[in-house]
Amino acid sequence: MTSDPTDPTDSTGPSDPTGPAGPSDPADPSGPKRRGRPSRTAETTGPDARTRILEAARTEFAERGYDKTSVRGIAKAAGVDSALVHHYFGTKDEVFAAAIELSFEPALVIPAILGDGTDGLGERLARYFIAVWENPASRAPLLAIMRSALTHEAAAKVLRGIVLRRLLERIAEALDVPDATFRAELAASHMLGIAMLRYVIRAEPLASVDPEKIIEMVAPTLQRYLTES
Repeated sequence: MTSDPTDPTDSTGPSDPTGPAGPSDPADPSGPKRRGRPSRTAETTGPDARTRILEAARTEFAERGYDKTSVRGIAKAAGVDSALVHHYFGTKDEVFAAAIELSFEPALVIPAILGDGTDGLGERLARYFIAVWENPASRAPLLAIMRSALTHEAAAKVLRGIVLRRLLERIAEALDVPDATFRAELAASHMLGIAMLRYVIRAEPLASVDPEKIIEMVAPTLQRYLTES
């Protein structure tokens, strides 16, 4: 006898997906899980899930460094399934880049740094950069990337991509100056050198000098790098 798939009483037909024990019922913890997808629960969905992952990633990278941080550890700290981390960001390198970018937010700051022209550009850039490093919330993950970039190409690539290509090169290109990439690299070398000595190595007196003094001294050099022919 052939079973009738349209007969709801036929136990051999397809199960009702809306039934209490249907395979697509998210409330049934014993139901089969789909591979490659995180479970859709209040803890792993919602508009703040991505934000929680990024914040957890920043903390994990800052405290553990690049080597000892894992996607599983980030997921645990964020209270989500590791599949959700992969869903939003892909690889460990990509979540690393996204977490570090939170500190710089290049798309938001470039218009403010460019302002209405080149006058005061060097000071605005120096003030922005020092402010990012002086903020304890953004300093911790930046310390992680600076230290990791010295020994890991993945971390160095993130640093180049955010500080150089997504921030300084775009500023130089917007100014329509010759050798924009070269100028951006000079500016980056200057500012990253200050960050290394002041915040990583903590060389004195640079480590304890007033940030305003650094801005005053550095701004004219950045202005020359980016604007003078």
